[in-house]
Amino acid sequence: MTPPDFIVAIPARFGASRLPGKPLRLIAGVPMVVHVARRALAAGAREVVVATDDARIVQALAGEPLRVCMTRADHASGTDRLAECADQLGWADDQIVVNLQGDEPFAPPEGIRAVAETLAASAAEMATLGTPVEDSETLFDPNAVKLVRDANGLALYFSRAPIPWQRDQFARDRLGADPSVALRHIGIYAYRAGFLRRFAALPPGRLEQLEALEQLRVLEAGHRIAVGLTPVPFPPGVDTEADLARAEARALAGQGA
Repeated sequence: MTPPDFIVAIPARFGASRLPGKPLRLIAGVPMVVHVARRALAAGAREVVVATDDARIVQALAGEPLRVCMTRADHASGTDRLAECADQLGWADDQIVVNLQGDEPFAPPEGIRAVAETLAASAAEMATLGTPVEDSETLFDPNAVKLVRDANGLALYFSRAPIPWQRDQFARDRLGADPSVALRHIGIYAYRAGFLRRFAALPPGRLEQLEALEQLRVLEAGHRIAVGLTPVPFPPGVDTEADLARAEARALAGQGA
């Protein structure tokens, strides 16, 4: 299959609450946002764009072969930031855009490519990735988002709860659950630019507010999300000081970017 033509867009907000200045925090001496951008470049994207609200991030990216889009500081989400970027840069409605979070310094290029390929092969408005749940601890962890999909690979629901609920098995022994029937969601998305604009304009949905999962807005509004299986694992992202320390150790051990 011919690889799809895609852009990787990276939302990078300076004022993260749990890890202030997160995009500029150093991992093996290199700002985190630079690690993420280099992963996107290695995925074969036609163009990599960092959407930010802070000149310090622009300065950190000087010399990298990418484009920077300055956006407003008051966006509620990365999706909103990328929608502004789509308008500023005049992306065609059918352009495939991969939303790669700015706190994923070890995102595998194969996985970035896979979400673009999943969208290109589908008539769905949006695509994302999943991976089989490997243990019961993950299945019952509310911080690990689970998903179920239909026979055509389209998402039916995303939840912080363990889904599907294995009624008889859980009744016997919750810890003896077979987690292989569930998928853990990987938070990388692809959209065509026209739908990205529509998505950002949708009002927040009730399910989205209950679960605190933005992708539920898409399903609740009647749109489709294609779910591909990631070809390689996605290492954890960086949200806290402890995550940053683990990322530093991983990079110094030669496992990172």
